[in-house]
Amino acid sequence: MSLESKFAELKVEDVPSIVEAVKSQGVEKSGLAAGISVLAARCDSKDDAEALSALKTVKALAEECPESQAFIKECLAACLDQALSKSSEVKDASEEAAMAICEKINPFGMKSLLPYIFPRLAVEVKWQVRTRALKCLTAFSKTAPKQLGDALPEVVPEVTACMWDTKKQVKDAASEAMKGALEVVGNRDIDHMTEQILVAITKPKEVPEIMHKMAGVTFVQSVESPALAMVVPLLLRGLREKNTATKRQSAVIINNMSKLVDNPIDAAPFLPLLLPALETNASSIADPEAREVTERAVKQLNRLKGLADKQMSVRGDITKLEEEFKKCFGCEDASGGLATVLKYAATIATTMMDLRYMEDLQWSKNVAAQFIGYFEKTKAEENTEKVRVEAEKMLVMPEEDDEEDDAEELCNCTFTLAYGTKILLHNTKMRLKRGKRYGLLGANDCGKTTLMRAIANNQVEGFPDTSQVRTVFVEADIQGEQSHLSCVDYVCADAKIQAYGIPKDEVRKVLATVGFTEDGKAKPDHAVSTLSGGWRMKLALARAMLQKADILLLDEPTNHLDVINVAWVKKYLNSLVDVTSIIVSHDSGLLNDCCTHILSFDNLKLLQYKGNLDEYVKINPAARAYFSLTASKMKFKFPQPGPIEGVKSKGKALMKMVNCTFTYPVNTKPTLYNITVQVSLSSRIACIGENGAGKSTMIKLLVGEIVPQEGDVWKHPNARIAYVAQHAFHHIEAHLDKTPNEYIRWRFSNNGEDKESLVKTSMQYTDEEIALQKKPFEIQIVDEASGKVSKVKKVVSELMGGRKQNKSKEYEYEVRYAGSTVEHGEYLPAKILKKMGWEKAMKAVDLKMAQLAGMLAKPLSAKNVEEHLEGCGLAREFGTHYRISALSGGQKVKVVLAAAMWMQPHIVILDEPTNYLDRESLGALAGAIESFDGGVIIISHNNEFVGKLCPETWVMDAGHLETKGDADWMLKQDTKIEDQMQINADMTDAAGNKVEVTQEKKKLSKKEEKAMIKKIKAKIKAGEALESDEEELAFEKELL
Repeated sequence: MSLESKFAELKVEDVPSIVEAVKSQGVEKSGLAAGISVLAARCDSKDDAEALSALKTVKALAEECPESQAFIKECLAACLDQALSKSSEVKDASEEAAMAICEKINPFGMKSLLPYIFPRLAVEVKWQVRTRALKCLTAFSKTAPKQLGDALPEVVPEVTACMWDTKKQVKDAASEAMKGALEVVGNRDIDHMTEQILVAITKPKEVPEIMHKMAGVTFVQSVESPALAMVVPLLLRGLREKNTATKRQSAVIINNMSKLVDNPIDAAPFLPLLLPALETNASSIADPEAREVTERAVKQLNRLKGLADKQMSVRGDITKLEEEFKKCFGCEDASGGLATVLKYAATIATTMMDLRYMEDLQWSKNVAAQFIGYFEKTKAEENTEKVRVEAEKMLVMPEEDDEEDDAEELCNCTFTLAYGTKILLHNTKMRLKRGKRYGLLGANDCGKTTLMRAIANNQVEGFPDTSQVRTVFVEADIQGEQSHLSCVDYVCADAKIQAYGIPKDEVRKVLATVGFTEDGKAKPDHAVSTLSGGWRMKLALARAMLQKADILLLDEPTNHLDVINVAWVKKYLNSLVDVTSIIVSHDSGLLNDCCTHILSFDNLKLLQYKGNLDEYVKINPAARAYFSLTASKMKFKFPQPGPIEGVKSKGKALMKMVNCTFTYPVNTKPTLYNITVQVSLSSRIACIGENGAGKSTMIKLLVGEIVPQEGDVWKHPNARIAYVAQHAFHHIEAHLDKTPNEYIRWRFSNNGEDKESLVKTSMQYTDEEIALQKKPFEIQIVDEASGKVSKVKKVVSELMGGRKQNKSKEYEYEVRYAGSTVEHGEYLPAKILKKMGWEKAMKAVDLKMAQLAGMLAKPLSAKNVEEHLEGCGLAREFGTHYRISALSGGQKVKVVLAAAMWMQPHIVILDEPTNYLDRESLGALAGAIESFDGGVIIISHNNEFVGKLCPETWVMDAGHLETKGDADWMLKQDTKIEDQMQINADMTDAAGNKVEVTQEKKKLSKKEEKAMIKKIKAKIKAGEALESDEEELAFEKELL
């Protein structure tokens, strides 16, 4: 007996056998497809027994037979209408059946139910039916939130009308449905406005106040159709208000939100509503300023409309896809049950297209499964895949025709790119033409450098072989094993230069064209290790020029370059009329002045836009975060420095260079002349100058990496210094197989001592110092029992690491004498040890002590390091689970920065911190530096970055230093260190133990101050050394 005839005489006890028949035979063979209209009629029957058995059948099919979804949705109308039944049993059963249909349907098929629900919301329909229909819409917010969000442009107007209803039950149900809709909007900027939006719909008088609040919202998240669907009704009310201020605020909100619409098609349904209202206001508002604001909004929406019109064809279209399914399944004349399945499958596929669910497995699961009752599983999946491929083509943005059609096409390929297990680009297209310059854009870590390296290594499917199209990857990183080579030999050692047979004379000639001359700042026969970052980049460009490339791949070509050399790079790139360039850069000036096209990473696709950066940002306003410091949403947080014993003034010098002159061993002419500088906790210093002027050399002197031939360098023994070098990656080159978390824990595992700080040149003993250390020195020894003083000659074999202050507040260091059997407890003053050649060893002890003080803040645990890395912008996924070798350039810089900041430094020195970091990270770095309580020195060519942070400037010119800016900056900052800079009374050491720390002394009373001054005068007269707080008071009272 077929189901069609069974439905005609349906009984409740037949329900299990019907479900079993559909499960075992399928929708077609069982007769469900043919008999669904009979079942729907029985659901709507006035006979309670008939209706009850039909409704229970529908509920059971909805819950147990997913393959029946395409058919039982036709019963939804009857289930809603039965809300009017006089039988409570039928009423309950019909509601259960309606909710089962709505809750169990494939989420992507949710839209197929709307044609049954919307007619039941009409004002002429009985309130019981309308309430039930609204309840169905509310259910979608839980079972199909993303799909409901996609349908909001259609849903919101229907629900809004119900919120104005006079019937309380309808109004309440509509409010619940609208609350559910607001939950799926997914826009954090308007999340807090949910209640106000609901109020505005039902209480028009509240609109002006709510518009005022919304005008104060800073929109930063991308705006999609769900958010627009929710806000547009409110905006339309605002535009139609009599009050000019409300009209103006509506225009401001429209202008701001529309700039953040990434996909113009999302705005398409709302433009016919908003544009006429805006245009009316633009021509009728009397206030000139409000009219101008409205005109700007009109212009912005017209721009959006132009983009949406071009892209309308890419929106999922049910009729288009239905035809495609018929074609691929070979059933153009389908009728009956198959026609129903085809239409339902097209609805599911259309929603998946709208939401960009385009993976083959997703379509197999959600679409192919619908055809199982009509085709074998294999055939259903094969044909569905054909439709999916065609659907992907529909989603491809229509390309603009290039007016220069005669330009040679170098590449037109479709490919997928992955790095390890991470997919970077999927099934994306790339088309390049000769002589064009393409800016490659995307957030840090999206895969820009990986793509260029893959192209250079012939790893991009469909890209012309590098033997056919000469492709050169330009990067300034110099491998350690080649750093001893001269500039000429370094270029000649390149495998490609050798393969092309380029002679050394030609190499020398090209190097000269970019400034490598015997009388220049960079000499062709000097080692590449002596080059500054800017000259290393010019060397890499010269090597690329020699290869006569068809395609140049440039990774941050203006890194380290000063203004003059940046201009040279721009001129050079623009002169290459037959060479194609792909440029990764965070320099907005370069991308504006050089690029003819922009390639943008977007949702695993590589999208191409015509024009330079400014043109691209007009179309994609969210991209301004890559190039604007103020637009940064990312936050860095640096640990605050602890106190320094004896330093109570932020203006007191912690580092000094006095009359320092330095010459590199290979040079005859000094790199630095007579440099004198000082740095304190209050310092905010920008160090600028041409490439090769000596900026990085001066910083290396200051931190002790190299030693001056003339002059003195001093650092406070308790100060902790963080130094992020220009070639930052040298810190981590030997640890690429560690995760960032493991690296930091390794680096500080020696009781908090920084293993990287032990390799400085300034810590290596000279022959003269070694000779002094071996020479016996006369030392006075006091017998504690008798007080007798005796003189003996001794040799110190090593410093043991201990340090204490004597009664004169001078440091004494624990030593071991040669031949002594005493293990510990013997100390010598710093003055004596300096004469004995142990000054550098004392500095090492000071450094260790300073670092141990930094360990008081937090134990060196994996969790603490993970949180610290997150504070420096590296997410825990990359910080704890990725090896350093798998990180991008920007991520590696964050690792180096985090490692330098672990010890809570008092002074941070950043040499070219803007290299490799995108603008969002730079903005976060600037914010962290602004809130940092220690001193900061920044070497950078990025005027925007240093100008935002540094009132004082050191200008280096050919080895000579000039200071500019606010000369009284440090004097103004010469305030007492604030309480928050002091370590709290209870601190935790590396082992997690509580440590009692001595607090800052209270301020002296007048009587105490008078006694102190008397004591200072006596000490000065006797020639005795002053303690640090005595010295400070002496300077304050001009006693010295």
